[in-house]
Amino acid sequence: MTANIAAAKEALSHLDIEEREAAIRTASRDFFWYSPVLKDRLDHVMADFVVRPKTEAEVIEVLKVCYEHDVPVTTRGAGTGNYGQAMPLAGGCVLHLRNMNAVKEITPGRVVVEPGCLLKELDAACNEQGQEIRMFSSTWDTATVGGFIAGGSGGVGSVHWGSLRDLGNIIRLRVVTMEAEPRVLEFRGEELARVSHAYGTNGIITELELPLAPAYDWVDIFVATDDFPEAMAFADDLANQDGILLKLASVYEAPIAHEYFLRVKPHVEEGTNLVGLMVAPHSMDAFLTFLGRRPEARMIYRSDDHDWPRKPGKIFEYGWNHTTLRALKVDPSITYLQVRYAFPDHRELIEKIRAMFPGGEVMQHLEALRMGGKVAFAGLSMVKFTTEERLNEIIQMHEDAGAMIFNPHRYTLEEGGRQTVDDTQLSFKKEADPKGLLNPGKMIAWDDPDFAYDKMYAYPGMKAAE
Repeated sequence: MTANIAAAKEALSHLDIEEREAAIRTASRDFFWYSPVLKDRLDHVMADFVVRPKTEAEVIEVLKVCYEHDVPVTTRGAGTGNYGQAMPLAGGCVLHLRNMNAVKEITPGRVVVEPGCLLKELDAACNEQGQEIRMFSSTWDTATVGGFIAGGSGGVGSVHWGSLRDLGNIIRLRVVTMEAEPRVLEFRGEELARVSHAYGTNGIITELELPLAPAYDWVDIFVATDDFPEAMAFADDLANQDGILLKLASVYEAPIAHEYFLRVKPHVEEGTNLVGLMVAPHSMDAFLTFLGRRPEARMIYRSDDHDWPRKPGKIFEYGWNHTTLRALKVDPSITYLQVRYAFPDHRELIEKIRAMFPGGEVMQHLEALRMGGKVAFAGLSMVKFTTEERLNEIIQMHEDAGAMIFNPHRYTLEEGGRQTVDDTQLSFKKEADPKGLLNPGKMIAWDDPDFAYDKMYAYPGMKAAE
């Protein structure tokens, strides 16, 4: 197929279309540069034009026109993803959904919203009715809800609610296909796996229905320890207290807090390990009781009774991948890994891996979350990058030790996940995107079903650097 860009742009010229080179370049990029590996391979990637639909009808029109003219379409929200999910590898059209941002309905326990609504704005609308979204990314201030569902896996709230793909964390998705005559489909239950965390490779989400929880004025807390295993155990044991309601439990190995958390630095030493928490107000008495039983831990900050001259800001903006972002601002050589430490041997495995890197080349950053009802840890380990070859060695060492890596230095669904084909998503792509025009290059199983995963996948259709 040869894309007829000029014909597609002409047919869509009555819509909100962007042709300025600088604006197109901005809309063609996400936070792929967290990874030096992806930065090296994707820095040149750029769409041919951008369309910003305001309604589902306009989304359908864009997909129909681009299908007719063989133009690739890559969906985008705020572009806060870290793996190149929203990068238009083959050029073509970026379908920017930021203008579809309406909160359509809020009822007890649920909300209906368009994909371009910012998580912050969605939460604010729900707060007005005494409710809040169950989980969100650390980029809550700038990320869209559609991007979170299409590209995320969990986040703030996962310590209580698990991951996004766990049953009950998405109620319904409305999806448009890319065919000669696009269809509008609604998915619930088992069908949600077709398009959740699929990077927009097999359908465009135009409406979401998500569960809500009661809203709380969460108390932000920092707890310090002098010993890393004690910090890890504190977070793990606290998250297992069924009567204490948490929304976040993050663990930072020394010297992360001292080196990279600039507002925290005056209150910690280089050897201080830190735990970041969000505790519901009605759980504070129980939390303080728990803290009193742990003489190794000391509370150094609480947002409802702080004595710091300068507040640290929201605690969740130190967690998840904001940890990496804060470190990058201090040391541009920092990158990260995504590791899964599963129950029941998670603590032992983390200690085993810590022993492999005694010189600080890999620093532990853990997020407590529920996996199948059991509390364990997701690791967003911070790595001092030297070479791609060494990074691959570090990844292999983790896997040989028994840890599962979700590789953030790859731009495909399979390599960033379990390195296996998701037959559910592949089957739906064959049905919903017969020409393979939706976000091409992100699903290996579509392009190369026999790929052996013995090297980094290189999408053959990637637009060449000029």
